[in-house]
Parts: sequence; C-alpha cells; structure tokens
Amino acid sequence: MDSPACRRLKAIQGHLVSTAGDTQLQLRTNETAGEFVSGQGYSVVLPEKLQTGKWNVYRSAQSPLKLVSRFPDHPEIGTLHDNFVHAVETFQDYKYLGTRVRVDGTVGEYKWMTYGEAGTARAAIGSGLIYHGIPKGSCIGLYFINRPEWLIVDHACSAYSYISVPLYDTLGPDAVKYIVNHSSVQVIFCVPQTLNILLSFLSEIPSVRLMVIVGGLDGQMPSLPSKTGVKVVSYSNLLFQGRSSPHPFCPPNPEDIATICYTSGTTGTPKGAVLTHGNLIANIAGSCHTIKFYSSDVYISYLPLAHIYERANQVMVAYHGGAVGFYQGDNLKLMDDMAALRPTIFCSVPRLYNRIYAGIINAVKTSGVLRERLFNAAYDAKKQAIMSGRNTSPIWDGLVFNKIKAKLGGRVRFMGSGASPLSPDVMDFLRVCFGCLVMEGYGMTETSCVISSMDVGDNLSGHVGSPNPACEIKLMDVPEMNYTSEDQPYPRGEICVRGPIVFQGYYKDEVQTREVIDEDGWLHTGDIGLWLPGGRLKIIDRKKNIFKLAQGEYISPEKVENVYAKCKFVSQCFVYGDSLKSCLVAIVSVDQDTLKVWAAAEGIKYEDLGQLCNDPRTKAAVLTDMDAVGREAQLRGFEFAKAVTLVVEPFTVENGLLTPTFKIKRPQAKAYFATAISDMYAQLSASDPDSQKML
Repeated sequence: MDSPACRRLKAIQGHLVSTAGDTQLQLRTNETAGEFVSGQGYSVVLPEKLQTGKWNVYRSAQSPLKLVSRFPDHPEIGTLHDNFVHAVETFQDYKYLGTRVRVDGTVGEYKWMTYGEAGTARAAIGSGLIYHGIPKGSCIGLYFINRPEWLIVDHACSAYSYISVPLYDTLGPDAVKYIVNHSSVQVIFCVPQTLNILLSFLSEIPSVRLMVIVGGLDGQMPSLPSKTGVKVVSYSNLLFQGRSSPHPFCPPNPEDIATICYTSGTTGTPKGAVLTHGNLIANIAGSCHTIKFYSSDVYISYLPLAHIYERANQVMVAYHGGAVGFYQGDNLKLMDDMAALRPTIFCSVPRLYNRIYAGIINAVKTSGVLRERLFNAAYDAKKQAIMSGRNTSPIWDGLVFNKIKAKLGGRVRFMGSGASPLSPDVMDFLRVCFGCLVMEGYGMTETSCVISSMDVGDNLSGHVGSPNPACEIKLMDVPEMNYTSEDQPYPRGEICVRGPIVFQGYYKDEVQTREVIDEDGWLHTGDIGLWLPGGRLKIIDRKKNIFKLAQGEYISPEKVENVYAKCKFVSQCFVYGDSLKSCLVAIVSVDQDTLKVWAAAEGIKYEDLGQLCNDPRTKAAVLTDMDAVGREAQLRGFEFAKAVTLVVEPFTVENGLLTPTFKIKRPQAKAYFATAISDMYAQLSASDPDSQKML
C-alpha cells in the first residue's frame, strides 16, 4: 500500500503541468494546482493531509514535488562506497589528502596523496581486516583526530561493508568504554596516545580483537599477553598484509548501516545514531542543490571527524573531487595552516567566527584614528553595496579587506557555519570583510547533517534558510511554551523533519527512538523555530532544556545565554533557575582582556584576576552591562539574571562543562557550580526576603 506521503505526492503531481526536459525543476501549475501547493519564495508549503490537513509542511522550492535522495547528475551513487568509486575513477590523479607534519614531527609545506593512491590504500586496509578474520557488518572504532588515515579507514569500511564508529578523543575513557561495549566494536584504529588509554581498561572491552596503531613506529608496537586475545598491529603493517592478500570489495546496499554516530549529549550516556548509506547520500545530494563545490576547491579539515558536520563535508568534497588539507592537530596553529594551504572552502562553528570577528575589531580599534575611520568607511560602503545586490568597489578591498582575507590564506570563496546560531552582526561582518559567500545551516546527527541552509543570493541574516531539498519540515505546536502555528506575525513551534535523511533510530534503544520519531515518521528535533517571510527558518528557542521558576514561568536558558553572550564582559555564560525560586542566576566566564581594560580605566587594583572577579564593583559592572544587553533584546522580566558569579576558568570539554560540540552540559555545570549557585540565592534572599517567596 502507498504511504500517505506517496499518495499526497501523486495527487499533487496530477495537478501539475509536465515539465519534461526542464532540468531545473520548477513549479509550473495548471489552474487547479494552487489547491495543494503554495509558493513562499525559497520554500513551498503543502498541506500535511490532502484536503483536510493544515498548510504547514515546507519543502525547498528547488525540489517541491519529490524529496531528493540521489545526486541528479549521478543517480547510480547510492552508497558512500559508490561515491568514492566515482571519485577515484573520475579524479584518479587529482590531489586528495594533504598533510604538513613530517615523520620526524617537523612542519613543512603540504604533501599530497591522490584520489587513486587513497583508493588503493582503502582496498589494502579493507583486505587487511579480512586477513585478520573480521566479518562484514562488524563495528570498527576510530579513535584519533583528523588525518588522512581516518578517511582511508572510513572508505575501507564502506567498501567492505563494515560499520564505522567514531570515538571522540575528547569524550574521556568512560564514554569510550561505553561506546565500544555498546556497539561491540571489534577493531580500534588509534594513535599511540589513545592506545595508552585503551590499554588501561583493555580487560573491560571484551569485544575488541584487533588494535591498529596509526603513526607509531613498527618497532615500538606493544606486545600484549596472548590471554588477552587482542592483536596489536601497526597501520603500515596492516597495509602490507592487505596488499599481500587482496580481497574484492564487498559493497553495501543503500539501506545498510554506514556508521553509528554517538552523540555526546548534555545528559546521560551517549546515544548511538544509526545512519545508513542512503541517509548520508540523500543529505549530501540535497545539499549539493544549494552549494556547488568543484575539483579545484581546497578544503581545510580541522572540525572533528567524529561529528556529522565534518563527515558530511568530506562526502561532499569527495563527490566533487576537491582537495582536503589537514591541520596540524593544534587549533592555535590553525591560522598558520590556513596560510600554507590557502583553502577555498572554510567551514567552522560560531565560536571560531566570533573569535575572528573580535580579533579584527580589536585590531581596528588599536590601529589609530585614521585607520579606524578608513575601515569604518570601507565597511559601510561595502555592506550597503552587498545588501542592495550591487557589485562592490575593488578600491575598498585593495585598501582594507585584502589584508584581512590574507589571514585565512586569501582564497576563501565560501564560508559555512553550523552547530549553533551565528549572530547576524558577525555574519554580515564576515560577508563584508572576506567578500565571499557566507552561509549558515542547521542540522543534527539524527538527520545525517543538514536540515536547512541559506540560499545563494539571500542577503538577509539571522536565519538558517530553507529546507534541504532532501527533507520536509513542519512546526508543531508547543502549547506549554505558548508557541503555535497560529502565532502572529509568524508561525512558531517545534521543528519536525521527515524524509530520506532521517536516521534509523538510536542503536539498541527503542524507547528513546520512539520519543523522537512519531508514528507518521516525523523526527522531533527539540528546537523551536519560526517561519520568516520567504519560507526561511529561524531558530528561536530550545524545548528540551526549559525549566519552570517558582511562579510557573517557563525559562529557556539557552535563549537567555545567547542574549548575554553579546555582553562585552562575557566569554561564556551558564544561566540557572531553581524551580523553588522566582529568579535566575548566572555564572559568567569572563573575557579577560575586556575585564583588565575596564579595571585599569576604573583605577581598580588587584593581585590576580580571581580577586578582580570577586570584587563587588566588578560584579556590579558586569550585571549592569548584562541588564542593558537584556533590555535591548527585550528579555521578559523573569528572564533577567538577578545575581552573577564571575569565574576566570573557561567552560571546556576537558573540565566536563561542554560537550564536544561546545554545548553546555547542564547537570554537570549545576553540580560544578553548586556552591556558587546556593551562595547567590542566599545573598538574594538576604537582600530582599520577599524576592524568593513563592508567588
């Protein structure tokens, strides 16, 4: 029997004039087509159920009648293996994987491996796993940061029907142990540093049969007692064994599992998102409608390969035959790597873009009055031209912006942002300074990456664009937070996604799978969105982390934190509200440079930053600034933090306060700052006994 979605599409199809031979699929309606399709600029809107359903399902205007599941130019590519075979055959002698670090640890120019060489290496690695008796369908763990071997192992998994399981190097031993046992990993590829961690709990990961050491010297492989049943082999030895005993590919089907991506989550144990080859190909094929890469493109790989954002980018680069240069492994040397590689594609997260923005602004402000005036004049003129769709004058680039572009190598033509919201100010700033296409997208592991992204030519910032052509989106009412599709001026609700990009579920966890995918196949993201004019999606809130204050008001801490992030004193912010209290408190990791400048201007003496943070005058100044920023953002009265604790230490993955995607781990942060939180509430009670009473 046809699914409701198929029946709906057939009905809509029947109301449309054929566009055979028209390569750009456009809506060309006959007189009655308007019954079931409504154009909204970058999106089209369909009723959820024909004739009786709400008009609330949005699709990309680029493919309104059929959700994309394959590359239009290469519909035969149905798996990651097919994708890489296509790349090896088409771009055999093109540069593919580049590194700077030599065997002796020194750094030079980038040295390259071609697509053909990478293809040969992946066949050898896959054959080597068969040589060691690893059966198809086994889970293969990858426990090291970005380098060519990561991708070669991943390609080998695709070619021989193994399932790759990334192990975050930042997750810590307990999470690694959990993931290895939960997914019954049989082989772990690791580097000498991560090997030592694994050896410390080897007896507690009984499924592991083989460890492959990447980057170690063959003569320094540890020999394990035979009773452990675990073999240790170097990566180069495994290559040799595979070359000596070659096996034909064992290609997967589109519906086979490609990877189990464990999301670190802000609470509890990691969840394994099961993604098929078809899921990933659909997502990239849909994304390719929006972004065009070329074989001449050069991409810098430094975002963690354990995350779906970087994995998806790698699939896209391989499809187009681009080159991937890896960073040295040190974020502090990233700019140096960029200068050497001169990438054309730069994908990052708001945290880094904010740092670039702050660095340029600071350099401008300290460059002298004349240079600052020149920059501001150039910036205003260029921004005005961009916003009105005119060509910008090359004079400004020559005078001002080419020096800034050179910081990222001078050739970047596309900048992508994802993982969390990018401030509209920062996006506009990047567009002006770097003179390239800057696009923000929205996605998650459970949707194989991109759910929506900005459209080329759309200069409005502050939104995440229209649906990926490989999925459809609707907003579902969240009455307890007062978000509904009837809201004026824009419909609001929880973002729900359906289509071939949606994952199969959480590995061995039917309960949590049913919590996020409903009976109609909609994935509930937990994010709150609204539809802007033109069918653009804007993310405004988060459903999962809401809590109630004593008077019954719901608070979304992430919304409040995003507002306070614009405060000049705030580097990072954690907002907390006790359900028995009527107000919020905040822990602020301070921007140290701003704080020092302020203290000097105020004539405040201090021995160290810790003492300055505890000074009541400092707290008062920071809270005053936070209040001003909150008023500007029109926070409601109960959304203002009434007390603040300032800390010098940043929130990091290492101290357990952030997930690897830089989201705050709320239960952990609450425990970490428990004393400070209780002290703030005690002080508020003492200063205003009525303020904490139940209303």
